[in-house]
Amino acid sequence: MKRSPPGTGNASRSWLSLPHIGTSNFVLERGTRSFDEIVRSTKRGLLVTAMLGSGANVVTGEYSRGANGLWIEDGQIVHPVQEVTVSGSLLDLLQSIDAVGSDLELRSSTAAPTLRIAEAMISGS
Repeated sequence: MKRSPPGTGNASRSWLSLPHIGTSNFVLERGTRSFDEIVRSTKRGLLVTAMLGSGANVVTGEYSRGANGLWIEDGQIVHPVQEVTVSGSLLDLLQSIDAVGSDLELRSSTAAPTLRIAEAMISGS
């Protein structure tokens, strides 16, 4: 009889789901720049305030998720943005982090400060 390898205790689940790959006790260190500094130094971009749905492939690292946020032009927030799609490679996304905020708040076992991604694929209206 073939035996399964021992579990590692790294599964996540909610009351709505079966166990799946997930994070717990994952916190990114705070950086040195304030949230306002990061916004002011952004020429053009999307400040993501909510990610919608799920669409990351944990094997290939490819993702595609809906997002809502605020559009930034010349360091100023100019208007809200709803129902756009952010997609690409998780590895590319992580390698494109060019600013890390000092605004880390530990409210749960998974937390991160503001992160600015130098380049990401955004589509929609």
